[in-house]
Amino acid sequence: MAGIYIHIPFCKQACHYCDFHFSTSLKKKGDLVQALAKEIELRKDEFKNITVETIYFGGGTPSLLSVNELQLLIDTVYKNYQVVVQPEITLEANPDDLSKSVIIQLAKSPINRLSIGIQSFFEADLKLMNRAHNANEAKTCLEEASKHFKNISIDLIYGIPGLTNENWIKNIDTVLSYNMPHISSYALTVEPKTALDTFIKKGLVKNVDDDLAQEQFHILIDKLEASGFVHYELSNFGKPDYFSKNNSAYWQGKPYLGIGPSAHSFNGNERGWNVRNNSKYIKSIEENKLPIETEILSISDKYNEYIMTGLRTVWGVSLEKVAQDFGKTYVDHLLKVSEKHINLGLLIISNESEDSKKSILTTTKKGKFLADGLASDLFMI
Repeated sequence: MAGIYIHIPFCKQACHYCDFHFSTSLKKKGDLVQALAKEIELRKDEFKNITVETIYFGGGTPSLLSVNELQLLIDTVYKNYQVVVQPEITLEANPDDLSKSVIIQLAKSPINRLSIGIQSFFEADLKLMNRAHNANEAKTCLEEASKHFKNISIDLIYGIPGLTNENWIKNIDTVLSYNMPHISSYALTVEPKTALDTFIKKGLVKNVDDDLAQEQFHILIDKLEASGFVHYELSNFGKPDYFSKNNSAYWQGKPYLGIGPSAHSFNGNERGWNVRNNSKYIKSIEENKLPIETEILSISDKYNEYIMTGLRTVWGVSLEKVAQDFGKTYVDHLLKVSEKHINLGLLIISNESEDSKKSILTTTKKGKFLADGLASDLFMI
């Protein structure tokens, strides 16, 4: 099984914290959609013997595409690839794009999962982040979307300067009131060269408080787990049967194709990434050339990738898999460097059975927030 990710590099306006590839000009939208369809066709041989299980429209803001444009891309996938009977087809969407009529149209299309970028229900937070929607639009779209879609994921951001724990709890409670089955939540990160980075350096906005962000992360875990959610990945919480199949495939090392400018691909042995420029991407595809760079992954690269993704998930890092895929040297290294973090109560080794080879290394509740840093300590350099 595998997935196809389609990057839609357009936004109405630039969020102050975002460093993803996008354009706020829609002049080339039609040309780019045609190029996306052509890239899907050009790369069909890469999945010649692989069945597609998920299609994911990310961005950018995929909800800026018309339903007809989305349908064209979905039809192109079906025409050129083997697809499971009921694939998970996700559309990332912003509340201001999800009018009642658009939601009804999307519900009639093959799209069966919405990922809605709410981020916060407080106007001050939305203005600080320069989101295109307001709090009322967020609530209205959730009310309407829940009438037509069972599988909806909500994005929330914590650690926003000025966001108190009290208001963070209100954000969580508001989402829970809509009975959504999946929540993705991320700490606000200050990326270099973003508007937020500039505002902080100029003293116009307070810097992110890591200690407060960690507090809000643990508040999130406690409230969602008490409401029946499984914290199955560092930033993702799902009700049973509502885990993101697309994202779970990434974390479990399944192959995926990244279609569109700046999109990344992975086949188990090789990683690739498309040019991060809309005009160059369109021109290259029109000339039947794939604008992609690739790198062959070394055994250490593969091990490091497994450690990074495994520690972020509820499935953890299997010592048996490390032994089978990478060898005894890597197991010995992993056990040695993880010992200090185990002693600090940040990592734990548990056994699936009496067979010690089936031991699983995971983060503790205390270590979850530090998962990425812990993983980097366990890397083979």
